[in-house]
Amino acid sequence: MAPKPITSPVPDSSYPALAFLMLAIGLVITASFFIYEATSSRRNRSLAKELITGAVASVFLGFGSLFLLLSSGVYV
Repeated sequence: MAPKPITSPVPDSSYPALAFLMLAIGLVITASFFIYEATSSRRNRSLAKELITGAVASVFLGFGSLFLLLSSGVYV
């Protein structure tokens, strides 16, 4: 019995769209993070909100970068 090749759960044709979508969402969340930091006073800031916003933006930008690399032919 021959082993089956490893395949991606996401079709190759959707890599560019996923890259654009995830990078756009990540950049919007990053912009909202910077706006929150610039407009709120030190007393009104919430560490939990900052950490959650930063983590979500990081996840979207990370996966967006991954799909951007995959769509350009750099297989990581």
